[in-house]
Formats: sequence, C-alpha cells, structure tokens
Amino acid sequence: MTREKLYLFDTTLRDGAQTSGIDFSVVEKIAIAELLERLGVDYVEGGYPGANPTDTEFFSQKRTTKARFTAFGMTKRAGRSVSNDPGLQLLLEAKADANCFVAKSWDYHVEVALGCTNEENLDSIRDTVQAAVAAGREALIDCEHFFDGFKANPDYALACARTAYEAGARWVVLCDTNGGTLPGEVKEIVARVREIVPGTHLGIHAHDDTGQAVANSLAAVEAGVRQIQGTLNGIGERCGNANLVSLIPTLMLKAPYTDLVELSLTPAHLRDLTAISRAFDEMLNRAPNRHAPYVGESAFATKAGIHASALLKDPKTYEHVEPELVGNKRKVLVSDQAGKSNLLGELARLGVEVDKADPKLDALLVEVKEREAKGYAYEAADASFELLARRMLGKVPRFFDVKSFRVMVERRFNAIGELVTMSEAVVKVDVDGETRMSVCEGNGPVNALDGALRKDLGKYQSAIEGLELVDYKVRILDGGTGAVTRVLIESHDRATHRRWFTIGVSSNIIDASFQALVDSLTYALLKAEVA
Repeated sequence: MTREKLYLFDTTLRDGAQTSGIDFSVVEKIAIAELLERLGVDYVEGGYPGANPTDTEFFSQKRTTKARFTAFGMTKRAGRSVSNDPGLQLLLEAKADANCFVAKSWDYHVEVALGCTNEENLDSIRDTVQAAVAAGREALIDCEHFFDGFKANPDYALACARTAYEAGARWVVLCDTNGGTLPGEVKEIVARVREIVPGTHLGIHAHDDTGQAVANSLAAVEAGVRQIQGTLNGIGERCGNANLVSLIPTLMLKAPYTDLVELSLTPAHLRDLTAISRAFDEMLNRAPNRHAPYVGESAFATKAGIHASALLKDPKTYEHVEPELVGNKRKVLVSDQAGKSNLLGELARLGVEVDKADPKLDALLVEVKEREAKGYAYEAADASFELLARRMLGKVPRFFDVKSFRVMVERRFNAIGELVTMSEAVVKVDVDGETRMSVCEGNGPVNALDGALRKDLGKYQSAIEGLELVDYKVRILDGGTGAVTRVLIESHDRATHRRWFTIGVSSNIIDASFQALVDSLTYALLKAEVA
C-alpha cells in the first residue's frame, strides 16, 4: 500500500499563546521556533502580525529554514476590497511562506460575529484566498466552528469548504473550535467533506474540551485528512489543543497509521521527542507533566513487584512501545509494594552497580518498606531514594554534616504600622572538620532555612550556585495539628536543567522540610562530583 504524506502544522506560537498565564516575548518565540524546527514539523504558525507589537516584530523577518513559516489572520472584511483591508494587507506583507486565514463556517457566527450575509462571507473567503495565491503565498483556510456549523447547517458549512478549495486554498482546515465534537462524529463529517474537497487538501484543528483532541485528530486521519494542527504539550486556550507530542509517536509507531501515512520526521526526530517536550516546559518555567503519554517521567514506570519482575525479564510484558524510541527511559518504582526486582531495576536505572546476591539489598528493601510505613513515598522522590540506597551500600561521600539548626518566627508591626511576619534561621554545618554557622532571614521558616543551609558550604559552594527550589508540597498523613507531615521538594539546577525530588517526614513540619532540603543539597553535590 502506498502511504500518503501527513503534514504537521504547529500552532504553539499562535493558538498556544492563548493559554492562560502564557505570554511569549519575541526572544522566546524565536527560541521556540528553533525547537519546532528541531522537532521537524512541516509548518510553524508564528502568530498574528498586526494584532500586537510582539507578533508584528516576530514577522519582520523569516524565522524558519525548513518548516513553512505561517502568518495567521482573518479573511477580508465584508464590504471591502482586498486592497482596502489594512489587516489583510499586513498579512500579505509579513515575511512568511504561507497565510492561514480564519473564516466563519457556522452561519450563526456569520450573522452574530460578522454581521454580514452568508454570501458576503463566501465572497470574503474567495477573495482572500485568491489574493494570497496572487501574492505567491500558500493559502490555508481555518474553517472556524466547522463541526458545529455542519451540524447546524451542513450545506453552508460545506459551501465554505468548497469555496476555499475552488479559490485555490492549499489546505481547508476543519476546526472543532468549541472542542465538543466526538471521534465518531469527526469521521462521519470528514467523509462528507471529502466528497467535495480531496483529503490531501484537508486538515484538522481539534481543541481538547472533552479530552479527545488527540482522538479526534486520529479519527480525522483515518477518515482521510492529511494535515494535523496542534501544539507542543497540548497547550492552548481553555483546555488546550491537540497535543503533537502525543500524536507524533502514535502516528509513527502504531497501526493503522503506520500503514496509512508517513511523516517528514525520522526515527532520530522521534528519539528527541522527550527532550524537546521537557525543554519546552523549561521555557515555560513549569514542571513537566510526569504522567504525560510517551514523554512523562512516569510513562514507562512500574510499581508492583510482580509487574517489575516480568518487565525486567521482557519489557514487552508491560510496555506498549520501547521507551528509547521516544527518548524516554524505563523506570521501576520502589515502594512498599516493591520486591527485589523493583529494587534491582531502579538501582540499574540510577547507575548504582550492585551484585544481586549482596545481602545489603535485602536490608535496603526492608528499610524502604519500614520508611514507607512511616510516611515516606520514594516513588515520588527518586533523589532521596538514590541517596538512601547509596548510603546503605556505602557509596555516598559525606560532603557536610549538620550540627544543629534553629528557626525563629516573629510577627510584629513595622515602623510604618504594617503587620509583617519574618523568619530567621541559624544553621551550623561541619565541612571537612570545620564548623560553619550561617544566619539568614526569609519570608517563611523554610525559605530562611534554605538560605542559611546553602549560604556557606566552603569548597562546595560553587556546585550549588545554580540550585533553586521550584516546588514545595506538604501533606498531613494522619490528621490534627500534631500529625505526621510529609514534605516533598522539587529542585532544579539552572546549569544542567536537571530536576529532582526529595522527601522528609516528621511530626514537625520544619524538621520534615529540613530533611528534604538536606537531601536536595546532598544530591546536587553528588551529581556535581560525578560530573
């Protein structure tokens, strides 16, 4: 069977920019465009020139070398000529290879949003596409609200698609703008559209409001569309867009898609997928989703002992694809459900060499289970587990010893009568036989402790300069103000972009936090020494 080419259209920099809390600068857009080029997508939609200064500046020059650089905008306004529509002229003047125009395809929106007749809207679609083609641009029409429009008035929705295609549009993209269409509906409606527009000219743009944007995109491919629009890590307005990071490996590794279509991406691109996904999250300054399909840290993690035993004998028993194909790693979690297989698998992943007959392994397994019974959760804190394992196997240097710490919290009125709360921490550590005492103020006791602990570690100071705490989670395990508390800290090294989790458990929340802080610094020093 001859496979047809399937094109990937990335709209991270345009539709993804509508994500709540995300606001890209020009510099960030340039960096993300480079990341998308590295991924190997066919189209990069950079934004809406003329809509804001950032996008206008971004389109002052071409930003891609391989992908087709695409400018987004609206079709011409009804009642105006192409030459008398400033917005359209800006799009045609932008330094881009292609123009993607959004067009209403639901007659309800034509009336309410545009305030024109259905025929005037069709004229706008036709004139806009012809103008773009005449300017030497590849023209795309995003048929906004297409599926809802089809369900309300199929004849008019089809007329919009037909008009765009006959005017010369390279792609007619069917948009599930409200995100409420289901996969079965997508397949049925795409089949109807293919009666007037060839599948090689059809695209799908799915939103994730029912959690089915990826499923809808795959259903559209099965029905014949040959372009998918989506974003990195599924960012986008409301619940997000179709996640290209999930779609790409499915299309490249799973039947029937491997028999139907081929992508521009190579196996080398696919092996870079996990790194690209996580690098993008770094750019957004957010923690990667540990449970993301294919690329998440837990995507190939196994917890139960009987599963781990089978997995280590033959990975296919509990893995749908090899994690290495997408640049990820297998992970066998260590918890109170763990057996020796889990332990050996996790130690191997962490690079800890140990003989499986070593009696220390049994002692380590007992220690892990006893600690988990007290409230530790090592499946969520692999850095603390690695330190525990290495200590029991005798393989962790003593970088420093904490002699004592003290925290004071003061709530008072300042000189201008404002009520303020300040914390002060004092930490004494021993480094190479020399006791060092550091004092630090913070906006809370943990912040003050963190500052004091890392303030003066002597010869190790340079190794922790890039260390920052990016998340702090507290969980009360058995109720009440005197309850046992579990603290989970996520740390990040700006120099290496490494992230790790450490844990502390105590009936005293400050003590639990300090345990996790000490583990975090020790782990950073251990990795710095290895490097």
